[in-house]
Amino acid sequence: MAVTVNIYYSGVNGNARKFAKEMIASGIVNDIRAEEGNLRYEYFFPMEDSETVLLIDSWTDQQAIDVHHASPMMDKIIELRDQYDLHMKVERYVSDEAGVPAKDMAFVKE
Repeated sequence: MAVTVNIYYSGVNGNARKFAKEMIASGIVNDIRAEEGNLRYEYFFPMEDSETVLLIDSWTDQQAIDVHHASPMMDKIIELRDQYDLHMKVERYVSDEAGVPAKDMAFVKE
């Protein structure tokens, strides 16, 4: 059962985008993606809110998240988040092991 966390980072003066760019440029994102249990770690930019960045962060299970949160990597993330004075809104989702129902797949173009 995968756990996906959507984190909306918000700031002012483009700081959320600067944060995401620095996370990528510094190699932190690649390091997180290499952690055991990480399934996805990607940033997206909402079209209607230039001061917010969405991070989709997905892990195999809660234990993988706990190990990530206990790692020195979190200190680096928190330091950058504070540097850019970002605030967060968090949504958490647990995967449906059954997958997408066939009746919903009728609307999906692959």
